Amino acid sequence: MPTLEQLEREIRKINERNKNVESDKAWETSYTRRFLLTLFTYLAIGIYLSVISVPNPWLNAIVPAVGFMLSTLTLPFFKKLWISKRAILN
Repeated sequence: MPTLEQLEREIRKINERNKNVESDKAWETSYTRRFLLTLFTYLAIGIYLSVISVPNPWLNAIVPAVGFMLSTLTLPFFKKLWISKRAILN
């Protein structure tokens, strides 16, 4: 049988893990993360288009970056839809 100290230690570990999970979840859904991903996508595509000598690379890089941003904004909606459909099937 576990001692009271062991149980308290386990509870502390669980609470610490929950804090980490909550922080990770907050980061995953944050607008800061979405903005940074959009920015990095824009920069990476702009650099790539520049290297391969596409005319107006920085203007052309906007389309995929905006597309990526829109996909990250719509994913929560589709996730909820998927979960609700899956729940019906189970």
